[in-house]
Amino acid sequence: MVRMIFCVVTGLVLATAICPVRDVGAAEKYTIKEMTPQVTAALENRRDRFASLQQLKRQGDVGENAQGYVEALSGNSKAKEIVDLENADRAVIYKTIAQQNNLSNALSIIEQIFAQTQRDNAEPGDKIQLENGSWGVK
Repeated sequence: MVRMIFCVVTGLVLATAICPVRDVGAAEKYTIKEMTPQVTAALENRRDRFASLQQLKRQGDVGENAQGYVEALSGNSKAKEIVDLENADRAVIYKTIAQQNNLSNALSIIEQIFAQTQRDNAEPGDKIQLENGSWGVK
């Protein structure tokens, strides 16, 4: 069984504060436990670029890949720039969850669970990469 925790941070639902919990009863212990300056900045950055990222997804220039990150799917230089920034912030959050919960060997699991969450939350028409590596449209 996989449980996911979502944090609400300054009004922003943060799907990145998820926790991989398999056969563990206390899901709440796998969250961002301390809002470090790096995590706070990453969350604020993600919130600030959300509309731009959504627009690029609607245009088909960006998709959610199977590793929990966004991927540029066109030669659009603005898409590449936003993808790089978004992925850097996601990495900060994923690594923080792993570090703060003593899950240093579980980073790939955190990324996979986030990828599934992003696929589930994708808008109709968004490009998503399935677990088998193939790309599709939700």
